Amino acid sequence: MKATYYQRGETLDYFPTENVENGAVVSLGTRIGVAAAPISAGEQGAVHVVGVFAMAKDNTEEIKQGAAVYYDAAAEAITTTADGNTPAGYAAADAVTTATSVLVKLLG
Repeated sequence: MKATYYQRGETLDYFPTENVENGAVVSLGTRIGVAAAPISAGEQGAVHVVGVFAMAKDNTEEIKQGAAVYYDAAAEAITTTADGNTPAGYAAADAVTTATSVLVKLLG
């Protein structure tokens, strides 16, 4: 098999079925991405799949740096609960229980 270079892979092409706002978390099946700019439904846009992003978290859960984290689409928040949620990456820093956000290093 021969491979041909296509792109760096820090962002991926994405064709949403509905409008997506800049910075919105989008599900890519087994992982998430973050919209790099607004994307109109049916149009090509870019989603970041590498990097560290501040994301909303449940303010009843403490998250330690390095912990595996998941995106709960129903709550639109990051959690450490894997069951029923999409892998997001890992916590890039501690987030105390009362914090409303956590730094997430995307899976990439």
